Amino acid sequence: MTGHILAAALGRTDAAIVAVGVLLLFVISWVFGRREKDTNDYFLGGRRIPAVIACLSFVAAEISALTIVGFPATAYSENWLYVQFFIGSAVARISVAYLFIPAFYKYNCTSIYEFLGHRFGRQTQTAGSVFFFITRLIASGVRLYAACLGVQLIMGWTLLQSLLLFTVVSIVFIAFGGIKAVVWAGAYQAITFIVAGLLLLVYLYQHIDGGLTEIWRTAGAENRLEFFRFRLDLTDPGTFWALSVNAFFIGLASFGTDQEMMQRLLTVETRRKSQRTMLSTILMYVAITCLYLAIGTLLFVFYRQNPSIAEPDKAKEVLSHFVAHCLPTGLKGLLLAAIVMASIDSPLSSLASSFVTDIYRPLTGSRAGERHYLMVSRISVVAFGLILMAIALACEPVEQILWFAYGIFSVTGGATLGVFLLGLLTKRRVNRANIPAMIAATAVSLTLMLLNQYKVITFPWTAIIIAGTAVSFTLAYLMGRSH
Repeated sequence: MTGHILAAALGRTDAAIVAVGVLLLFVISWVFGRREKDTNDYFLGGRRIPAVIACLSFVAAEISALTIVGFPATAYSENWLYVQFFIGSAVARISVAYLFIPAFYKYNCTSIYEFLGHRFGRQTQTAGSVFFFITRLIASGVRLYAACLGVQLIMGWTLLQSLLLFTVVSIVFIAFGGIKAVVWAGAYQAITFIVAGLLLLVYLYQHIDGGLTEIWRTAGAENRLEFFRFRLDLTDPGTFWALSVNAFFIGLASFGTDQEMMQRLLTVETRRKSQRTMLSTILMYVAITCLYLAIGTLLFVFYRQNPSIAEPDKAKEVLSHFVAHCLPTGLKGLLLAAIVMASIDSPLSSLASSFVTDIYRPLTGSRAGERHYLMVSRISVVAFGLILMAIALACEPVEQILWFAYGIFSVTGGATLGVFLLGLLTKRRVNRANIPAMIAATAVSLTLMLLNQYKVITFPWTAIIIAGTAVSFTLAYLMGRSH
């Protein structure tokens, strides 16, 4: 039935492209993910993943459907101010490479929250893992919703139908192959994102009259080409200073304290290779981000030059609307395949690894054998997949999905980052007191976000994660003691 609907909506050629794209994911899962002997294989790939593959996979996880759908929507409806993130993000990656990664390799971590266990104690490790579950599930729910938004508009499906497709495929794909399947498939996905984006950019450019001169004039006339905002305004979250600092803290939290991202860097053989892998992601991320922002700008110009072609009702639907109504056979299938595969690269493996390593294994006292833990790992992939689907369903009212995702991450990301920085930068001894410090930081961040949302105070959302980090770090430090 699904195949018939797909063929009817896309045509046989496009349907075949999507089907082959998804089928290759399962082939990769079988080739690289078979013969899982223990949780070290399942969660770290035996630390035998080539660095270039880990780099591509890292970027694929960072990009996701949120970039493919959300970045064109941002450039189409707003501007290019997001590029101000690049500097702060690059500095954050360098910091993670030389501050966080050595600590994780020193303690031979499967889950990065094991570092918190070694540094502080079991309670802090468990708290860090729980905060990761909350943060990653909500943020990934937004990403999954972004992917389903694209598919449901192109295919004419309901949100629930799209979610069911992605959830089932993700569970089967990841539960079987583990992190090796995720990493190798991520490299394949990254290449697909790049190829699909470049072809779409070329197609748009060919269908805009006047070339670069006209693109620059039309987009610039309506302020769609604002790249930097250097004014000193503490109430404006879009300034260079606000976004650069926010990107630095977001980067530290998402790259250094988020198992979803760091797990890929822990699959390479040595600390040095892992550090080089992290640094190599900088240029690739900048290139792909600019590619999809450029697509958004060209979409804006295209619709201005073609007023007879109906624009989407909502800005967040612009890419999916264009793919569904304007792209020719072949390119339509490739773009849909990219969106589908971006959604399948989900956080299920990292959620399972953190649950088994940080919570389940300590509760059982490691009395069970590796076969038992491998079975529990696969069961937890299924459970987290269903939870993720429910969260994505709840995201339907969201309009600005890109900024919403960053806002949500800021609320809990700072709490975890503060404790990690305390462990990495000081010799302070504290364990149980870290938990109320993290809770207080989250409460402060959430309060600031809500007060700002309802115009009670003027507090830029870009500073929320900074406030959370400061509260978490300071409270834990004051409640701790020196070595």
